[in-house]
Amino acid sequence: MLYRKFTSRIEQFLRNEPNKILLVNGARQIGKSYLIRHVGKKLFKNYVEINLKEDKEGAGIFASVKQTSDFHIQLGAIAGHRLGQKENTLVFLDEIQSYPHLMTMLKFLNQEGRYTYIASGSELGVALSQTASVPIGSISIEEMYPLDFEEFLLAMDCGQETINSIRQKFLAGESLNDSLHSYMLQQFKLYLLVGGMPEAINKFKANRNMTHVRKIQRDIHTLYRVDASQYDEEKKLVIRKIYNLIPSNMENKKKRVVVKRIEETTGHKQFSNYADEFEYLTNSGIALSVQAISNPKFPLLESESKNLLKLYLNDVGLLTCLLYDTNINAVLRDERSINLGAVYETAVAQELHAHGYALHYYDNKQKGEVDFLIDDYRHLTVLPIEVKSGKDYTVHSALDNFLNTPDYHIIRAIVFSNEQQASEKDGIMYLPIYYCMFLERSQVEDDSGLIIPSIPLPPPTL
Repeated sequence: MLYRKFTSRIEQFLRNEPNKILLVNGARQIGKSYLIRHVGKKLFKNYVEINLKEDKEGAGIFASVKQTSDFHIQLGAIAGHRLGQKENTLVFLDEIQSYPHLMTMLKFLNQEGRYTYIASGSELGVALSQTASVPIGSISIEEMYPLDFEEFLLAMDCGQETINSIRQKFLAGESLNDSLHSYMLQQFKLYLLVGGMPEAINKFKANRNMTHVRKIQRDIHTLYRVDASQYDEEKKLVIRKIYNLIPSNMENKKKRVVVKRIEETTGHKQFSNYADEFEYLTNSGIALSVQAISNPKFPLLESESKNLLKLYLNDVGLLTCLLYDTNINAVLRDERSINLGAVYETAVAQELHAHGYALHYYDNKQKGEVDFLIDDYRHLTVLPIEVKSGKDYTVHSALDNFLNTPDYHIIRAIVFSNEQQASEKDGIMYLPIYYCMFLERSQVEDDSGLIIPSIPLPPPTL
């Protein structure tokens, strides 16, 4: 079984939150059901799993359920011999977005307290927007993502002690030795190819055959496109078109969504006309939205533009599958003719998103563009991040302009690249690309004793 950090979050919730129902949200094929099943069977004597998507496409026995009494009758009919008491019975409602009326019913099932419940879905953001009465106070929504780079390393049999020692090097602002740097860079490039989908990783572990891995990735990409087609009869073709355009958008210099490319319009549609389509792609977890900021101030949410955004695929392995198919040398050998900028950016976006950061980028006509901006709550400022895949990692005019703008009050910046040496110059930290896995949100105590979010970083001078 692949190690997932999310396992402990599910276990802690089920042990310590008896008065709420956990809803696990995330894209399909990232391992939600497998993980919940594993934890449920471990913690509860009686475990019942109902796939509501299959029910809707099949017998539909929960389609007409209107009251909790109806629900319990149907539940008892299919799993009566496995139902005990709340403390020893877990009922897992998988793909709950298939029945929005059951989302509302969770509040009443929770109040009755007959059993312990957990639910998951791949489009909960969409389903909640369509739910007449959202059960606020009775549910807790947690986001799950594909495997991040640290989880990938563990899957590739890199020991936790090794990862911990590398983390200490990062926190001290130190570089790895030659052999360890080569190993980490090679593993990161493998991650670019395999990505974080559990089935793809398991297949790669089994036979190291990228042809088999690519088959899995193509199937997942097709599944996401089919799911998009089922969302809305009027919007499905546009959603699919936007999703299909993501890789080609990444190959453009600006990388952002261009409205006129969506339906080959001549200017009669604006960005706001596609708000529902963008929302579906991000709420379903199959795309990552990075909002533009032209005048960055903390917190970034107050400054974001609703008319400019980038969309990244939710998994870097899907992107390299679409771009390079089985030609792994495009990634592994640093071919000069191949620009891996979009690939590296996707990996960092995926990593930041998995660590709970809201994604933004800097876009200013006069000063240029910086790949990512994240909130630095500890210093009440913004941390800019630039991602470089080539050897010119010290060339970054837009980042220089950004740092030289006094009104922004920027303390430090990060440039990730393939370079081995960790260093700092003029407030810019130059870090090896694999160190991005350590930008996890942590909690620290400030001078007043309050616990606030923090970004773990090396000391000010490397």
